[in-house]
Amino acid sequence: MGSGDPKIEYELQGLQELIPDQMSCYIGYNEKLAHQLYAAADFLLMPSRVEPCGLNQMYALRYGTVPMVRNTGGLRDTVTDIGAPNFAGYGLVFEHPSVGDLKHAIHRAAGWYFEKPDILLAARQKMMAINNSWTKSAAAYIDLYKA
Repeated sequence: MGSGDPKIEYELQGLQELIPDQMSCYIGYNEKLAHQLYAAADFLLMPSRVEPCGLNQMYALRYGTVPMVRNTGGLRDTVTDIGAPNFAGYGLVFEHPSVGDLKHAIHRAAGWYFEKPDILLAARQKMMAINNSWTKSAAAYIDLYKA
């Protein structure tokens, strides 16, 4: 769900036609559908060219949906790659908003899903425990202000 580069949208729609039982693509936005997707999905793909903050990946983290994000802006700040040393991460991070990088990220996700479900489960538990609340952010700003 979402919108962006028409070429990537076209490629994703083509992939949906190739494997309709395994993949769905919705170009546009619908708030109710978004939360249903977060709750039901295994992965959230965000190939943003720029993302100053990004709430979608934080919603996904809370629902236990593994974010697959481009290494940019707020996505870089909030998602650590699952391939980090000692499996410290909980998402999948890629460099370019290109069809090639998206396909590679999807293949990586399938690999984790089918070959390392225990590590994926641990990552999901870790991500759902992350505190991204305004209370935490506000406390950090108050501490900074007092300093």
